[in-house]
Amino acid sequence: MTSWRDLVAGSPARAYDALALGIELRQRDAYDPARWGARAVVPVTPRALARRQDDLQLVARPLVKGAREAWIKADATWDAVRRSTGRFDPTHARWFAELHAIAQALRTTGAFAASGDTLALDTVDAPLLWPHLAAARGLGIPLVPMHPQQSVHLADAATARLAIDRAPDGGLRLSAAVRIDDDPVDAAHARPIGASGLFAYALDVDPVPIVLAPADLPDPLPRLLGAGVDIPASDADEFLAEAYPALARRTPLVVGPGVPPPPPSRPVLAVEVAYEGDQVTYALAWAYPGGERVDWPGSQTGTPDEADARAEVAARVEAAWAAASDLALTAAATLRDADAAVFATRVLPAIDALAEVRVRTTGTPPPFRELRGDPTLRITAVESAERDWFDLGIVVTIDGRTIPFGTLFSALSRGRTRIKLSDGAWFSLAHPALQRLRDLLDEAAALDEWQTGPRLPRTHLALWAEFEDLADESEAAIEWRGLARALADVTAVPVVPTPPGFLAELRPYQREGLSWLALLHGHRLGGILADDMGLGKTLQLLALIAHTRTLPDPRPWLVIAPTSVLPTWRDEAARFAPGLRVAVVEATSVRRRQTVAHIAARADIVVAPYGVVRTDADEFAVPHWSGVVLDEAQFVKNPATRVHRAVASLRSDAVFAATGTPVENGLDDLWALLSLTAPGLFPSIRRFREDYTRAIEQLPTDQPTALSAAAASAHREKALDRLRRRVRPFLLRRTKDVVASDLPAKQEQQITVALSPAHQELYDRVLQRERQKVLGLLNDLDRQRFIVFRSLTLLRMLALAPGLVDERDAHLGSAKLDELLERLVEIAAEGHRALVFSQFTSFLNLAAERLDAAGLAYAHLDGSTARRGDVVERFRAGEAPVFLISLKAGGFGLTLVEADYVFLLDPWWNPAAESQAIDRAHRIGQTRSVFVYRLIAAGTVEEKVRALQQRKAALFDAVIDDDDSFAASLEADDIRALLGE
Repeated sequence: MTSWRDLVAGSPARAYDALALGIELRQRDAYDPARWGARAVVPVTPRALARRQDDLQLVARPLVKGAREAWIKADATWDAVRRSTGRFDPTHARWFAELHAIAQALRTTGAFAASGDTLALDTVDAPLLWPHLAAARGLGIPLVPMHPQQSVHLADAATARLAIDRAPDGGLRLSAAVRIDDDPVDAAHARPIGASGLFAYALDVDPVPIVLAPADLPDPLPRLLGAGVDIPASDADEFLAEAYPALARRTPLVVGPGVPPPPPSRPVLAVEVAYEGDQVTYALAWAYPGGERVDWPGSQTGTPDEADARAEVAARVEAAWAAASDLALTAAATLRDADAAVFATRVLPAIDALAEVRVRTTGTPPPFRELRGDPTLRITAVESAERDWFDLGIVVTIDGRTIPFGTLFSALSRGRTRIKLSDGAWFSLAHPALQRLRDLLDEAAALDEWQTGPRLPRTHLALWAEFEDLADESEAAIEWRGLARALADVTAVPVVPTPPGFLAELRPYQREGLSWLALLHGHRLGGILADDMGLGKTLQLLALIAHTRTLPDPRPWLVIAPTSVLPTWRDEAARFAPGLRVAVVEATSVRRRQTVAHIAARADIVVAPYGVVRTDADEFAVPHWSGVVLDEAQFVKNPATRVHRAVASLRSDAVFAATGTPVENGLDDLWALLSLTAPGLFPSIRRFREDYTRAIEQLPTDQPTALSAAAASAHREKALDRLRRRVRPFLLRRTKDVVASDLPAKQEQQITVALSPAHQELYDRVLQRERQKVLGLLNDLDRQRFIVFRSLTLLRMLALAPGLVDERDAHLGSAKLDELLERLVEIAAEGHRALVFSQFTSFLNLAAERLDAAGLAYAHLDGSTARRGDVVERFRAGEAPVFLISLKAGGFGLTLVEADYVFLLDPWWNPAAESQAIDRAHRIGQTRSVFVYRLIAAGTVEEKVRALQQRKAALFDAVIDDDDSFAASLEADDIRALLGE
């Protein structure tokens, strides 16, 4: 039994027989046609090597020490060393066993085998060989020659390149240029060891020196060691045009005088397309100069530069492909029917337009054509043979082509994304009108098993109204518009007193807001409360809910808000309307024990986040709500989202949107909100865009005369006036300047920050690169918008701090952070408190590091912050003078009047978002003047973004505040201006 003392003492030292690896260079006898039988293989001597250097072989075997301290073969065979039990050091025996395994496992073909108990070392094609040989030195296993007239040395590394030289006769000479440990070696006296190394020797030296070294030997370098290849002058041009580019891609070159440099190794994407009937087959491959091809996507092949070039082209192809269709991008595919049509009419033209793509087609393309127009739906209703039912007649027309209803209904019910008709015409089913038609048909079909066609019960007026509204103006929509006209004719809104038990003293403008809201709700209409941030929209809506509780209407209200704002509703309701029962639904049905209907039956107000309403849309659609409030309603400005559809499906007398920015990016935002709050005011987004968006937003840029420009301006003003009149009854907006004159002053100042010379030089260099890339994409901006905005974002981050883009440039620092820190230290010393905003959380992290180094306490809020409420309360309690806030996490839903300084570290595309950030501090409850500083990096894209902001703000003023308008969406000219073109 082993004791602990034996373990500590270790094993007693033992004497083992020493081992060495014997190396020998051999040569096979010269070929003699007069002699039969195998040619003998003998060790090389200086004299023999001087006569000829062909048929060489490098072998190895174990050696042991003889009686005279010389290394001899004796009985040290490979098998004897592997099987030894105690004679040899186990680590040495294991090293020889592993070498034998490496040599036997990976060998080149075509070499003559070693004889006896030796291994043919030059046939081993395994990179593992070289670290294994290098490890021998550390184990005490020497590499020794097996012949007295040879010596052996293991070098650290060798390099080999393909040398191309011009021959005197105009031909070319291919050879290998070899260096071992940085010393040049005659390639004629070198031979490959697989493709991972080589050995070299010298002539006229006794003993013959043999040097082994690891080296990367891509084809054809192994074949050029020992002898070069001559290319006759008649073949030189063919070689340079076809073989040279391929060799340059896979082999490092040494180009001699008179030989042109290799062509740039930049691929193009070859697209082979074959048409056969209504079927199309395509295949993608990378094509290189010289005709070489690499399979798509091939991201792991070739040099890093080649991989980068392919990745750049692939990104453009993928973006164009994705923008054109939802077809999956694969290396090859066979497509049929509608998929074949969308590939031929959308995808192929989109990628063929790219400079790096070459398309070759075979066969005859079918007569595919896309119907691009908006669908026109005509729905009729006649009394059915059965009492109280209507039969529906549905006719869909696209680009003047009537679509067979049976074909359309079959495709919609099966969830298809497109249809191809018999004559080759095809169209997408993704249009909102067709998707809504599918939903309505599914709902109608659920009411009754259709026998002869779609039909509706007479009592299902809501569903019939949706069908009618989908097609044209419904009777319900006409009735609703009559109410809207009556509301517009009211000269004075009836005054509604503050509800009993409501504990807030409403300001005059807030009482007016309550009266306006109550008037709308009394007519079962909704609207948009678009007061400036900080004017108490929540308070006015709470007052409305409290007012409805005095009416004989027991139904609850639903408030939908961002998660971060839920506590505000709960707390303000408890503070100002303690008599209201408030239930907050923060979890989805998966984690909730009660249904929404059960919760609503015991509450006056149900408060839920947008995400929960989106997920549990079916549950929230069950109660008939007295009203719905959409707080921070910009969350539902996109009608294509699930949350917008979820809100639209709610049953409610009226929907009210509360947002200070009903128009952020364009007039579509306004339509999306009105489609929820005033459904039917504008029947469809298509009609709205035709009547208003095109005239108001898309300013003409190619007017040849002043007269036509004046006519366009008059048309624009007419559309603006019509839009304002339609919207005015349902939108209430008051600004701080008008209704909250008691608010302290707000002073805004732009601080231009000069970059350091090194920072500016780096920025200008990157700007030139990105400008060249982006300007080439602007002719197809819609499809390349993602790539363009990625470049703009890169420039914006680089203007802030080079370290945000590349950590290697972090030493260049940030002039903005220098300016910020200097001001924050002074502000804190004077007892003031500051909010610091940026949309880049990584830049806020750099600011946090600078504050840590300066010993200045701060709070930090971004999307990853846990226990958001605790962080906000710590700042309010005065634990830190600085609050670092990201735009998405803290741009709305916060009241931070404890701060009287606001720093905006980077300009944002949306000026309304900046206003929201500033209004965290400048709002009702603020008692001190608020100072706002915008830090703008001089000589960068930030200056251009700031100018664009001022244009963007004009659209909001044009529609909401009766000022001039501008083109809201970024166009190619806007981006050229941003890039200084």
